[in-house]
Amino acid sequence: MSSIKLLKKEINNDIGDLIEEIYLWELSNPDGDLAKSEKLIEDAIQAFDELMMKINAVNGEDKKGQFQTIAKERKKVMSSLLKKSVAL
Repeated sequence: MSSIKLLKKEINNDIGDLIEEIYLWELSNPDGDLAKSEKLIEDAIQAFDELMMKINAVNGEDKKGQFQTIAKERKKVMSSLLKKSVAL
């Protein structure tokens, strides 16, 4: 990861795109289970908050390693959220 700013931007874009897709799904499927989609949006926002808190809490000597771990976690979280969104 080249910078903290880039990592934050990627997380913001990923979560924002996912939420936008869920809203589009809700609009195109008014008879769908909106409770599940709203729960998924809440999960996405919570994941965003947790990742940002981890980024802001990085300190110590191995900052690069900590950011790499956060970047890996971002991929895992996004994969999980995307699987849930496909299941809608």
